[in-house]
Amino acid sequence: MPKALVYGYIGVLLFMIGDGVESGFISPYMADHGAGTDVHAGYVITVYGIAVMIASWFSGALSDVWGPRRVMIIGFVIWVVFDVLYLVFALGTQNYVLMLVFYGIRGFGYPLFAFGFLVWITSTAPSARLGAAVGWFYFAFTGGLPTLGSLWASWTTPFLGQLGTLWSALVLIGLGGVFALFGVKERTGYQRLIPDDVTLGESLGNSVSVIWTHPRVFVGCIVRIINTAPEFGMLVFLPRIFSDGLGFGESKWLQLLAIIYGTNIVFNLIFGVVGDKIGWRKTIASFGGIGCAISVALLYFIPVWLGPDYYWAAVLVGMLYGATLAGFVPISALIPSMAPSNKGGAMALLNLGAGGATFVGPAIASLFFPLVGAAGVTIIFAALYVVAALLTTLLKLPKDAEQAIQQGKSLQEVGADTR
Repeated sequence: MPKALVYGYIGVLLFMIGDGVESGFISPYMADHGAGTDVHAGYVITVYGIAVMIASWFSGALSDVWGPRRVMIIGFVIWVVFDVLYLVFALGTQNYVLMLVFYGIRGFGYPLFAFGFLVWITSTAPSARLGAAVGWFYFAFTGGLPTLGSLWASWTTPFLGQLGTLWSALVLIGLGGVFALFGVKERTGYQRLIPDDVTLGESLGNSVSVIWTHPRVFVGCIVRIINTAPEFGMLVFLPRIFSDGLGFGESKWLQLLAIIYGTNIVFNLIFGVVGDKIGWRKTIASFGGIGCAISVALLYFIPVWLGPDYYWAAVLVGMLYGATLAGFVPISALIPSMAPSNKGGAMALLNLGAGGATFVGPAIASLFFPLVGAAGVTIIFAALYVVAALLTTLLKLPKDAEQAIQQGKSLQEVGADTR
């Protein structure tokens, strides 16, 4: 972990705990409090995912022009303001239209905060250790969403209820903002990352032009979408199936979710280091793509086949999915390294992929669940992971970038050398 950014990692962890408090129950909760059905609640989450996708895409370009810290401040303010509006006027009045509006706009918040910090990391950490630095980021990110967020909810819902638990998230968000925005003194993130003569429009244009100037980066964006699309998609239907259908109950389901992603945060660190050692592509394709294709299928079918008396089996396959999901961690080091002269554009596509997953996953679940059921959707997700493994073989570094990285330079230095 880059020592100068320690408080930023802590801030992201706390912020994402607050954001993840709702992840294990928000879909059925909205269905029961104004949305009407699980499918309609899925539409709200899909709109939210679109906002996340857009903000994720713009976070790289905005960070290049305004500096990562300012982008993080904007994300923090959006999250707090529209979460209060959502809780008071949407859930408070059980108004479905306001759910779509306020919950959707709140989706712009966390990507600007979290992925703004990711840009800060990739601009600061030496490339030879970038996989580990990114691994620490996803340790913090996934540690909050949904790992410790779900665990927090399992502790607070018996005392505060679900609505009170949603309000408690604001405390965690506030603490995260204080740590990240006031604790980090490293100056790179306080300033623009590109030359002064590059305008915001040109920076945003670079985030689009990188698609045809570096087409393999766009392939990496697709892989990044597949990475977590099933994770967000399964949160649309698994809460009902595991807590009600299998009889685990909400508390055990939330604990299972925390275990899955608790395992994931540990392996985020492991695969960050493994990727630096054996190669980023090899780690993503084997442990990430093929590993997740197997584990995501087991995550659904094993508990359904064995029933509620085998909760321990659900825990084991859940841990396997959490571990293999971390196999994709090196992609956050690989994609910007593939286009160091347009690092901002590459980061924009990387973040677009991360945000796109929050839209694509729920969209697939909402669209296909009425047609093929939970089993069919799970098979679709497993097949997507196989596709990701195949696409990863196309993600190769340019020779000049590979040589510069071997010399231990940061991406900021590599970009200057290859521009």
